[in-house]
Amino acid sequence: MFKRINEQQAREKLSISGAVLLDIRDADSYNAGHLEDAIHLTNENVQNIITETDKQLPVLVMCYHGNSSQSVAAYLSQQGFTDVYSIDGGYEGWSGE
Repeated sequence: MFKRINEQQAREKLSISGAVLLDIRDADSYNAGHLEDAIHLTNENVQNIITETDKQLPVLVMCYHGNSSQSVAAYLSQQGFTDVYSIDGGYEGWSGE
């Protein structure tokens, strides 16, 4: 099961060595701007990420506003990831500070 977290909690999780940030927005939005170290999760690379990522690491999922990320976080939990989070507010709600 995944957990919903706010920006402050996400920043704390991302400070953990090895934490993975997945950005599920469309390619144009991702290319126009994304958080440092964010990996663009697409239909084309999702299988590679599932097989190549340590399922014990914290995995944070970000979308536009924090809605679509919940579905992806639930899916990743079903795939065996044990520490999965959906970021409330998404990229649009991120303060950038």
